[in-house]
Amino acid sequence: PLAMLTRGRALCTALRRAAGPLGPSGLASLHGSARRCRSARVAVVLSGCGVYDGTEIHEASAVLVHLSRGGAEVHMYAPDVPQMHVIDHSKGQPAEAESRNVLVESARIARGKIASLAKLTTADHDAVIFPGGFGAAKNLSTFAVDGKDCKVNREVERVLKDFHKAGKPIGLCCISPVLAAKVLSGAEVTVGHEEEEGGKWPYAGTAGAIKELGAKHCVKEVTISFPVNFPHVDTKNKVVTTPAFMCETELHNIFDGIGAMVKNVLKLTGK
Repeated sequence: PLAMLTRGRALCTALRRAAGPLGPSGLASLHGSARRCRSARVAVVLSGCGVYDGTEIHEASAVLVHLSRGGAEVHMYAPDVPQMHVIDHSKGQPAEAESRNVLVESARIARGKIASLAKLTTADHDAVIFPGGFGAAKNLSTFAVDGKDCKVNREVERVLKDFHKAGKPIGLCCISPVLAAKVLSGAEVTVGHEEEEGGKWPYAGTAGAIKELGAKHCVKEVTISFPVNFPHVDTKNKVVTTPAFMCETELHNIFDGIGAMVKNVLKLTGK
């Protein structure tokens, strides 16, 4: 123990000498140099607040937790447009007398720290991620109404095309891969399985629409299996997708699948 203490004092003396006349600030600069490896800057695009008319909150939370764990710098955005409609989530029915704004509702999830999607640029970010929820099919696009003939919000289309052109990764989960299928010709995505399988995959018909949009659908699991086969990584287009709540399964499986998607998006940034 005495020898260890002596070596420890010697090390401290060496560090003080290395700091030179700067004293404590010299040591601070040494620590600062260790932080020069910049973390990935990731944009998260929301579509409201609530699974049936906006962003699926559990998916958004999972994305944010895994980005935090991965050391990413996160900025949130949403289009400043009216929602398609408002759903009373306790009844699963439209609230006819209500109207809400996508950006304002998304601010609930972002804890107020959110900007209009019009301000999102590739120059300020290394990747972009779209959580799911029906908002992606109702507010970010018209897929819920028009299927393969859907239109994508102008700003959403711009963001997808800009990140793709810049060679920066795009992550999508649940229903949001339809956005990439519509905008990025020939992209490979997954929304899980292509058959309902007794209700386990209640939205399996989405896979057929994705094919009609000209994209390639890849069958994937949402749960951990060996060898691990989720998410789907389209390395050519740098598009990473995972089924999430397209599958009726336990919440921790959704969380883990989204974590794998986030991990692969961060890996593709090279940071």
